[in-house]
Amino acid sequence: MALLLDLTPLRASPPFRRLVIGLGVSNLGSQLTVVAVGLQVYAITGSTLSVGVLGICALVPLVLLGLYGGALVDAYDRRRVALASSLGLWVVTMALALQAWLHVDSVLLLYALVAVQSAGFAINNPARTSIIPRLVEPRMLPAANVLTTIETNVALTVGPLLGALLVAVWDFGPAYTVDALLFTFALWALWRLPDLPPLTADGSAPERGSRRGFASIVEGLHYLATRPNVRMTFVVDIIAMVFAMPRVLFPAVGVLFLGGGATTTGLLSAAYAIGAVLAGVFSGGLVGLRHQGQVITGSILAFGASVAAFGVVLVVVGRDQPAQVLVGALVVAMVFLALAGGSDAVSSVFRQTILQSATPDHMRGRLQGVFIVVVAGGPRLGDLVLGAESSWVGEGWAAVVGGLTCMVVLTLVVGLQRRFLRYDALAPTP
Repeated sequence: MALLLDLTPLRASPPFRRLVIGLGVSNLGSQLTVVAVGLQVYAITGSTLSVGVLGICALVPLVLLGLYGGALVDAYDRRRVALASSLGLWVVTMALALQAWLHVDSVLLLYALVAVQSAGFAINNPARTSIIPRLVEPRMLPAANVLTTIETNVALTVGPLLGALLVAVWDFGPAYTVDALLFTFALWALWRLPDLPPLTADGSAPERGSRRGFASIVEGLHYLATRPNVRMTFVVDIIAMVFAMPRVLFPAVGVLFLGGGATTTGLLSAAYAIGAVLAGVFSGGLVGLRHQGQVITGSILAFGASVAAFGVVLVVVGRDQPAQVLVGALVVAMVFLALAGGSDAVSSVFRQTILQSATPDHMRGRLQGVFIVVVAGGPRLGDLVLGAESSWVGEGWAAVVGGLTCMVVLTLVVGLQRRFLRYDALAPTP
C-alpha cells in the first residue's frame, strides 16, 4: 500500500493541475492579506476590538451569500462564474493596495473592502469546488481533495508569516501588491479551463426558465434534507467544530499555562496546520478506502480525543502564568494539536469527496454553498461555546469537556444514522 500522497490527478488532468497550482499560489496571497488587514486596522486604531470586527465583516456576507452563490454556480457556466468572481476579488485586492499606497488610513473603508471580498468569496468558493468533479474521474476525487487540502493548509501556515514579514520589512502597500500579483495565477488557471455549463440530472443542459434565485436555494435545501449521507457530512462537521474546535483557547494558553505569550499562540496554531499538511502528505493509504463514512467517523473521534488530550496537558500544567516557556509541555501540546489537525484534514477530505461524488452535478453548486456556510459558521460557534466553557471551568477543562462531548455526541448521532457507516465509495448514494 502506498504511503505518500497520490499525485495521479495531477498527471491525469492538465486542467486540474493548472487549477491546483493557480489556487495554491493565490491562496498564499489571500492569507497574506488576512494578516496584513488585521495589522493595518490595529496600526490605525490600536484596538484589538477593532481588529475583531473584521471577523464579523467577513462572516456575515459569507453566510448570507453562501447559499445564493451556490445557486448561481448551478445556473451558469461554472468556469465563467469562477472567473467573474475571481476578477471581482482581484479588483478588491487592488483597492486594498491602492488605499495603502495612498495612506488613506480609513478603518471603515477597510471594513467595507473586507465585506465585499467575503461576498465575492461566497460565490467564488462554491464555483471552484464544484469544478473539480468535472476535471477528474470519480475514483480520483479523494486524492484530488487531499491535494487541495494540503495547499490550503500550506497557505494557512506560510501566508500569515509572509504577510507579517512584508509588513515589517516594507509596509502594507507592498504586502497587498504581492497578493494582487499572486492572484493572477488563479485568473490564469481559471481562464485556461474548458467551458463547464450546468447539467441537469440526466446530464443535459438545463432548459430556459429553470429554477434560479430563491426557488433554486429552496430546492437545494430540500434535496439536502432528503439525502441522509450528504446531510451527515454537514452534521458531523458541525459536531466537531462547535464542541471541540480549540483555537479560541490558544491566546490564554500562551499566557496562563505554557508561557511565551503570542509566540506560543502562533506555535499552537502552526502545529494544528502542520498536522493537517502531514496527514495529506502521508495519505497514500487512505485515498482508496471504500467505506468513507467510517473513515470520517473515526477521524472525528480521533479529533475529539486529541483535543481532550491537549486539555489534559493544560490541566496537569495548571494555570500558573509561568514566566518562561514550559518547553516540554508545549511540545506535548503541539503533538496533540497536530494529531487534531491531521484528523480534521482527513475528515474534511472525505466529507468533501462524499459531497462531490454522491451529489448530482446539477446540485453541486448549491450543496457547496451550504458547505461554505457550515465551514465558516461552525468554528465561530465553536469559539463561542469553548470560550463560554473556559470562563466557567477554565481553558484546560474546557478542552477536555469539549473533546469528550464531541466524541459522545458523534457516537449517538452516527448510531442513529448507521447508513452513513455503510456508505460505499464504489456505489455512492446520497
